[in-house]
Amino acid sequence: MASGLADVPIVVAGLALLPWGADRLVKASASLARSAGVPTLVVGLTIVALGTSAPELLVSTMAALQNKPGLSVGNAVGSDITNLGLVVGITAVLTPLRVRSGILRREFPALLAAAGLTWALLWNGTVSRLDGLLLLACMAGLVAWLVALARRPPGGSDPAADEYARSIPPAMPVRPAVLRVVAGLAALLVGSRLLVWGATGLARSWGVSDLVIGLSIVALGTSLPELAASAAGALHGEHDIAVGNVIGSNLVNLLVVIGGPAVLHPLAVAPAVRLRDLPVMLAFTLALYAMCFGRGGRAGRVTRAEGALLVAAFAAYQGWLWIR
Repeated sequence: MASGLADVPIVVAGLALLPWGADRLVKASASLARSAGVPTLVVGLTIVALGTSAPELLVSTMAALQNKPGLSVGNAVGSDITNLGLVVGITAVLTPLRVRSGILRREFPALLAAAGLTWALLWNGTVSRLDGLLLLACMAGLVAWLVALARRPPGGSDPAADEYARSIPPAMPVRPAVLRVVAGLAALLVGSRLLVWGATGLARSWGVSDLVIGLSIVALGTSLPELAASAAGALHGEHDIAVGNVIGSNLVNLLVVIGGPAVLHPLAVAPAVRLRDLPVMLAFTLALYAMCFGRGGRAGRVTRAEGALLVAAFAAYQGWLWIR
């Protein structure tokens, strides 16, 4: 027990550094992109999504290099479940979400396809270097497709474009922006190292698997930037951003956060991931799609009651993990 208590401050320190570093990295990178003349919708759909998933990528990479595949894969899949259940749920409870973006409607099938591909690659119990390269190649293709969509939105100007224009910080001088990027990356590196170190100690002390720690404590910690971004966007009336951040982050988690570490170190995958956790993630994805676009028409709505249902389902899943 003493060892477990000693690991708690390490985990807390890592959890504190990750959202701070991600916030600096995302805002400074977005500002640099605006300085370079990149359209705000392109910045929002690509750079912001990649930046908010930086904590997941660094934590999973650290875990993979330390031969902790359960922690690495659990963090990626658990973060997707946390984003869909807890982040969207809490955001919708704060303010009902009205989703109008045609681009987001097209991103949902891409997310389902990425989940199906990941599930198929994980089915044999390992993610090889070749599997990782395939996932990264899919991400490159996805970014190219999103850039094309952002430059020529279906049906004219997309509602998400105006929201990103308001939320993405204005261009700043290059030197302070670069310094913020460096500071953000340094915080992310230190925070991810501390989180993996502390989480491994907690798993050993509490007698639970690295996978369960990755699906719960670590996934919750690395999803804090998405929660902050989505809640802030929704409270400012930027509902498409609130949902778009989650979809973009989940795509990055599946294709990059699993693919990147696998290229560096092949990942062994526990049977529970393909038999329990990935089906839960798919169920949350389908539920959110039904809430956003399943009622017909171009716009959808996630009500407070539906948000509360998502949070309750997430809590039930977490209870299932720990009870088992």
